[in-house]
Amino acid sequence: MDAIRKKMKSLKDETDGLYAIIQKFEDATKESNALADQADCDIRDYGKKVHGFEIEFDETLDKLNKANESFEEKDKMHKEVEGDISALTRRIMLMEEESKKAEITLANTVTKLAISSKQADDVLKKVKVVESKCMNNEVTLEELDKNLRQTSKMASDNEQ
Repeated sequence: MDAIRKKMKSLKDETDGLYAIIQKFEDATKESNALADQADCDIRDYGKKVHGFEIEFDETLDKLNKANESFEEKDKMHKEVEGDISALTRRIMLMEEESKKAEITLANTVTKLAISSKQADDVLKKVKVVESKCMNNEVTLEELDKNLRQTSKMASDNEQ
């Protein structure tokens, strides 16, 4: 009987040991399941975050594309304006050259006009001198005509 008790005790100890091992495995399983559940929650949270980042990335990418399009349009406008500016600069340079030529021509014309004006003044002075001589000659002619009449009258009076 002792052998049966010992055997029973041994089986009981062995069973208790196995229950203890089972309990350890169950506790480890619970901990592992808790860790797995936490990992699943973390994965789900990270998945949501990644999804949010993907949405933000898409929005940012759309904004970038719009900004690039706007930049390209503005760059195109800038190049057109630069072309216009360079064309206007060339036009200004040509106009300045034409202005210099016109100034030189104007200066020459003014000089010629001044010379012509001086010559006209000289001619007017000569005209006045000639008019003065003409007036003097007319006066002399009138005096001579008067003298002739008087002399003719005296001659006719003397003949009578």
